[in-house]
Amino acid sequence: MEALIPVINKLQDVFNTVGADAIQLPQIIVLGTQSSGKSSVIESLVGRSFLPRGPGIVTRRPLVLQLVYSPKDSKEHRSAEEVYRHQETGNLSWNPLVQLSQTVFSKGTINLEEWGKFLHTKERIHANFDEIRQEIERETDRMAGSNKGICPEPINLKIYSTRVVNLTLVDLPGVTKVPIGDQPEDIESQIRNLIIKYISNPNSIILAVTAANTDMATSEAIKMAKEVDPDGRRTLAVVTKLDLMDAGTDAIDILCGRVIPVKLGIIGVVNRSQQDIIDKKTIEDALKDEATYLQRKYPTIATRNGTPYLAKTLNRLLMHHIRDCLPELKVRVNVMISQFQSLLNSYGEDVSDKSQTLLQIITKFASAYCSTIEGTARNIETTELCGGARICYIFHETFGRTLDSIHPLVGLSRMDILTAIRNATGPRPALFVPEVSFELLVKRQIRRLEDPSLRCVELVHEEMQRIVQHCGTEVQQEMQRFPRLHQRIVDVVTQLLRTRLPATNSMVENLVAIELAYINTKHPDFHREAALVSGLLKSTDGLVEEHSPMYRQKTPRPTSTPVSTIFKHVPAITDGHDRSPPSNESPATPQVNGSPENKAMTPQKPVNLLPEVPSQTSRKLSDREQHDCDVIGGRSDHTTYQKCNTKTVEGISMMHLNQMGDLVERLIKSYFYIVRKSIKDSVPKAVMHFLVNFVKDNLQSELVTHLYKSDQAENMLNESEHIAQRRKEAADMLKALQRASQIISEIRETHMW
Repeated sequence: MEALIPVINKLQDVFNTVGADAIQLPQIIVLGTQSSGKSSVIESLVGRSFLPRGPGIVTRRPLVLQLVYSPKDSKEHRSAEEVYRHQETGNLSWNPLVQLSQTVFSKGTINLEEWGKFLHTKERIHANFDEIRQEIERETDRMAGSNKGICPEPINLKIYSTRVVNLTLVDLPGVTKVPIGDQPEDIESQIRNLIIKYISNPNSIILAVTAANTDMATSEAIKMAKEVDPDGRRTLAVVTKLDLMDAGTDAIDILCGRVIPVKLGIIGVVNRSQQDIIDKKTIEDALKDEATYLQRKYPTIATRNGTPYLAKTLNRLLMHHIRDCLPELKVRVNVMISQFQSLLNSYGEDVSDKSQTLLQIITKFASAYCSTIEGTARNIETTELCGGARICYIFHETFGRTLDSIHPLVGLSRMDILTAIRNATGPRPALFVPEVSFELLVKRQIRRLEDPSLRCVELVHEEMQRIVQHCGTEVQQEMQRFPRLHQRIVDVVTQLLRTRLPATNSMVENLVAIELAYINTKHPDFHREAALVSGLLKSTDGLVEEHSPMYRQKTPRPTSTPVSTIFKHVPAITDGHDRSPPSNESPATPQVNGSPENKAMTPQKPVNLLPEVPSQTSRKLSDREQHDCDVIGGRSDHTTYQKCNTKTVEGISMMHLNQMGDLVERLIKSYFYIVRKSIKDSVPKAVMHFLVNFVKDNLQSELVTHLYKSDQAENMLNESEHIAQRRKEAADMLKALQRASQIISEIRETHMW
């Protein structure tokens, strides 16, 4: 099981090269308040004084420290060639004879008791621990400044020694309350967040350091450890400065866990004082004094306290913790290998033959574009309608409902209809119902169908432009990879759509113009309604004669028919969707004066339905107007007509107006529904033929014509910088994960017990 810690160190080295924190490796996190003795504990474990020391905040960056036990006969970590390679100067190549003549072996790692390496200085070896301290100070000042600022970026240091146990420690900045120097006002929360980030790792062991001359109940380290590890399964407490307690007091209750129990135990140590550091007291002498003090002050528990016992305990806890975490760690590494392999595949490989790659991308894009329209794409959108489904929705929902919402008589009042009929007669009195007025009015209503039809073309054009952004994930990845090619493809598709837009609009306008060019009153659906005109006019003719004085003098008064019966047998005009079954009595033979008309009426029979002046039919003549009439026409024997009942004349005039307006409105409605049905069917077909299908059939040829040129391929297939950077990062991470998997797989079952 001793081999497990070096395995974790190897994994740490592997992932440090890519700067990734995705894998949470087992390690020991040293946590404590400022000046609680954290650095002294670490130096005692190493056996060397190498950390920056002094009053106030000294540790201002996390220090990831790997202790590697390296005996003299170890061939894994010791190499004279490595030392010589970094100590040689100039451009001299490696030469064994020169190396022997310079006696480099005496200065190499083969004969060194201990040495250190920093990650940021690559393979440079530091045999002098004062240089290690200076390098830590320089690297801290470089990132965190020289006036007490902190930085979350860690410093990685590996120390090889013949006197250490295998450990992985992380020394964090001490918890402080009041900012000093260049420290920001929220320095406490910054340090706290940094500490929480490290100790939240479930694979870490928390080493909570507390000074013995403070009340343990107020320990900030114990409090933070309980926040992330409430069960205490991975927390070990260390009580420092046992020799600085007040006279007459001791830490026996604290060390035995009677004050605050800690599951993994509480270990007491004695640190070097600041004066000892100034006097350059060695770690060996400090460890001897610590053992003497513990034997004198705490003889019953001396063997379970002290720095040597702490090192062995940490080594044992870390090994068992690694053993427990290793299966989950192996699964995590394998899952991440699969994820990063997929990510790397999505970025594609480096382009070797750019012409071939360009043609493949063009073909793939054209195929994905057409598949999106046809609905055969492999990755179907589930959140919104797109492509062909959206176009179908535009045709049958947006466009269809818009046409259905247009009323046949919108913007057309009864007075407009009567005025149009009178204007169509010119200066001549109106004897017949002029067809010109009907055509004029119905064309006015048909023109209202043109704007929705053109808007339908515009919506389909916008959707086909939007398909470029939603035509398959594979194509989109290629577009992100080559932004210049993406822009050129968008330009070509936009230009193709723009060139087809005028032709499509022209065709839609022609469809409306075709309907306006010829009003087909013989249309099968309209002929049945037009046949009503003759019947209605005949009925009105009978009513007019019935109320004339001459008719009453020569003919006995028959039983009259109410006006409401004229439309009794006329079916309601609908948009053509609902047709009632025919009755036994034909709608073209309405009841007139109580007797049926046996002969079918034809719409060509002219009868005058117009009043003299619609707006003035109910008005009586003024005295002056009556006088003018008498002067011009004189008094005749036809006084019976002049003395006709005024109310009867007004009723007949209003009847003329209402019947004429209803007749024309019904005809306009009937023909408008016919045209609307035709437009609703023909516009989508025109859009599909002139725009959608044309673009589908000619897209690939257009792309090849405009893009597949050797002089442009080099420029368009230049990757964006961030894609190249992401591919490199993904490749490095995949390589690191594969190396980590190999390291973990080398662990045999015998190593874990």
